[in-house]
Amino acid sequence: MTTARPHIVVLHRWRARYAHYERYIDHREHAVTYVTTDVGTKGVPTEAAEVVVVPTTEDLALVRKEVDGLASRHGHPRSVVALKEDDLLVAAELAQEWGCPGRCPGELAAFRDKYLMANAVRRAGLAVPATREAAGPTEVRAFAEGHGWPVVLKPRVGSSSEGVVRLDSEAGLPALRFTADRPLIVQAHNPWPVYHVDGIFDGQEVLCLRASRYLNTCLDFRGGSTLGSVEEDRPALNQAIGRFTADVLRALTSLPMPFHLEVFVRTAGADAPACTFLEVGARVGGAEIPLLWRDVHGYDLMEAAFRIAIGLPPQPCPPTVETGPEIGGWLLAPAPADRPCAITDITPMTGREPGPYAEDLLSVGDVLPDAAAYYEHVGGRFRFRGRSSADVESAISSTARDFRVTGETCGGMR
Repeated sequence: MTTARPHIVVLHRWRARYAHYERYIDHREHAVTYVTTDVGTKGVPTEAAEVVVVPTTEDLALVRKEVDGLASRHGHPRSVVALKEDDLLVAAELAQEWGCPGRCPGELAAFRDKYLMANAVRRAGLAVPATREAAGPTEVRAFAEGHGWPVVLKPRVGSSSEGVVRLDSEAGLPALRFTADRPLIVQAHNPWPVYHVDGIFDGQEVLCLRASRYLNTCLDFRGGSTLGSVEEDRPALNQAIGRFTADVLRALTSLPMPFHLEVFVRTAGADAPACTFLEVGARVGGAEIPLLWRDVHGYDLMEAAFRIAIGLPPQPCPPTVETGPEIGGWLLAPAPADRPCAITDITPMTGREPGPYAEDLLSVGDVLPDAAAYYEHVGGRFRFRGRSSADVESAISSTARDFRVTGETCGGMR
């Protein structure tokens, strides 16, 4: 053992600085070690006590072996931290094994298993699309006979819309693959606009949140379209979404946590807005959400998530998070070729009017990796700010129209 400092283990996979770990905990007073992927090494603070690289941070046995080695060199871990959704269960398993504070695997189940979460929200009396398990085409066909086409199939456990399919008729059933190791659910399709809601929950109340309307859908982004969102500036709509958000979280947990909720919202054709549950994660939202919150609203969601993970209360949310004068938004452009791909041409968009205030782009010759952080490694990432939702949406639309990026798949053209 090389140090008597308290030992904190962090599971990490981002190249970008979504999380500023060195700001969240003193790396001189603590031995902060990192288990990361090769792509994620560039996002690890230089003050790290030790860094070990693994092929994937989702392999519990592999990560456990590395954490055992870190413990032998730096002492019994006081906390095992993961901020990326796909690493939460691994961190929870290891934290439980080492007797660290944090959520146990069972407490996370309803935030990872979409069938469990839908049932829990429905039992609380909240609106949820009709949902059933789908072991094969027979269940899907029977479900559609009762609820109509289209239907949506998705893995019970997954992220970034991976494996999600919309079926408009039973003609698409023969192309589907059903396997016992990746169970699916089928849900009724809801045509209402989809919002994502991000913030911090203290176990009883929502401390702060922002609701944003998706421009396009995550499933469309998987198919090669742009994906963006703009924060909502209509007070009545925000109030309705806020009440629904609190009810959903209370139905699922009594523990503090960051959250990323997705909800269908009826915004027209009725006297009052109506919300229907889609899904929720016990983590900070992806894409540009944590960066946008820091830039526009002055609050670090990742810091709040880190503090909760090590057993501390989140930092207070200033009132300006919800009432500040600026509206934020973001845009992702898809990869220009199958990843990994080398960028052959790219058009910067900052400095245009209307346009983004910040962008994250690769340079010509850089390689876009085939990494697991799906919304990080894309053709272009842009952040926007403005005085109204309409102004921000206009800037996003202009950028989506004018941005160009081309690339060549490593090993051949797409």
